[in-house]
Amino acid sequence: MVGGGFGGLPAVRFLRHRPVDITLIDRRNHHLFQPLLYQVATGMLSPGQIAPPIRHVVRKNRHLRVELAEVTGFDLDRRVVHATGVAHMRDFEVPYDSLIVSTGATQSYFGHDELARYAPGMKTIDDAIELRRRIFGAFEMAEVAPGPTERERWLTMVIVGAGPTGVELAGQIRELAVRCLKGEYRSFDPASVRVLLLDGGKEPLAAFGHELSQKAAKELQEIGVELRMDARVESVDAFGVDVVDSEGVKSRIEAFTTIWAAGVQASPLAGELAKATGATVDRAGRIEVLPDLTVPGHPEVFVIGDMTSLDNLPGVAEVAMQGGLHAANTIVRRLNGKDGLPFKYRDLGTVATIGRFRAVASVGKLRVSGFAGWLIWFFVHLAFLTGFGRRLTTMLKWLRSMLGRGRAERSFSVAHTGGDLSLPPEVDAIVQPNRFPNAPPDLPT
Repeated sequence: MVGGGFGGLPAVRFLRHRPVDITLIDRRNHHLFQPLLYQVATGMLSPGQIAPPIRHVVRKNRHLRVELAEVTGFDLDRRVVHATGVAHMRDFEVPYDSLIVSTGATQSYFGHDELARYAPGMKTIDDAIELRRRIFGAFEMAEVAPGPTERERWLTMVIVGAGPTGVELAGQIRELAVRCLKGEYRSFDPASVRVLLLDGGKEPLAAFGHELSQKAAKELQEIGVELRMDARVESVDAFGVDVVDSEGVKSRIEAFTTIWAAGVQASPLAGELAKATGATVDRAGRIEVLPDLTVPGHPEVFVIGDMTSLDNLPGVAEVAMQGGLHAANTIVRRLNGKDGLPFKYRDLGTVATIGRFRAVASVGKLRVSGFAGWLIWFFVHLAFLTGFGRRLTTMLKWLRSMLGRGRAERSFSVAHTGGDLSLPPEVDAIVQPNRFPNAPPDLPT
C-alpha cells in the first residue's frame, strides 16, 4: 500500500483480519484529514486534531508494517516498489503480490508553477501552517503599517478558486476578522479586511448545482466576501493579482496576501507508475484505469483516489475511501478463488461550510443550505474524523469557536526567518525602510 490517506486506511482496515501481510509506505507519518485544513490555517483547530499518526491509527493490525519513506519508482516485472528513506539516507525495495497506489493530488497552477511563491496552496499540514502565518501575520503588519496605502494592502486577501476549499477559507477569514479579532487592534478595525474570491466560472461551488450555488453566493456576500466571477487570473506577484474578466478587460488588485485554491493535479507518482505500466494519463496527470481500478495489463496493480481517471469520478474523499475498500475486497475475492468486480461509486453527497452556522449540502435529491446544511456538515465531518478522543476535542473547539469568539490556535512562528514575516524581497524592500524611517543608511534594519 503506497499512501496512508483516505484511500489507504480503509483498505488497511478491511484487510486487518484477512490472511495477508501488508506494508504501508508513506512519506509522512500522519494521516491527513484534508477537508479541515482551512480550519488549521484560520486558527480554529490544531494540526494534531486532523493529522493523527498513521502508526497509532493502525497499531492493532499485527500483520501491518509501516515504512516512513518516499516511493521513487516501480519495477512491475519483478513486482517491487523502489523507495528511499527519510532524508534519502538509504534506498530499498519492497516486494509485493498486490499493489495499491493512492498518493492523492497536489496543487495545480495550470502550467505556471512560479505563482506558488506568491500564492501558496493548501494541501498539507505545512501549507496550512504557512497560511496561518501569512493570514495572522497580515493583521500584525497592518497594525504597524506607516500609512493607509500599505495597511490596505495588508488587509486585502485574495483567494483564487471558488470551489469548496476557496469558499470555506474565504468565509472563515471573514468570520475571524469580524468576530474573533474584534477590539484587539488599535490602528484599524479587523472587520475592514477585504476578502476577494476569484473564479473563472460563473458562480461559486458550481459542482453543487445552480440553486445551491446561488444560495452560497448570497451567504458569502452577507458575511462580507467580495465575489468576482468570470475572472481569470493572469499573473500574481508580491503586490497583488492581475485579473482579466470575461470581456477581456484587465484590472489590478493590490494585495500582499494571495491564496491559491483553483485546481489540483495527480501526485507526481502517477507519472512514474504510468511510465512503468505504459498507462495513459489525462490532462490532470491521472491514470486511466480499467473498471475494476486496475492498470491495463497489470491486474495486480490498483490505482485509487485522486490518481484515478474513470467515468469522470469527482476528486473527493469518498471516492478514495470507496476505491480503497473495493481494491481490498478484490484482493480477498482473488484469495478465495473468485473474480473481481467492477467498481461502483455510490454518491453519498457533498457538503461545504460557508461560515458560522452556514453551509450547503447536496445529498441525493436533497438540497439544503443555511443552518440545516451546517448541521449536516458538522456531523458528516465529525463522523469521518479518526478516533473518539479526536472527535470529542474537535467538537468542543468547534462549539467554542461557533458559540463564542475564541480561536485557540492563533500562534505562528517567525523565528526561522530571523524575526520577520519572511516577506518576499519586493515587499520587504518597501517595509524595511519604514520600520526605522530616521535611521542612517548603514544601520542594519
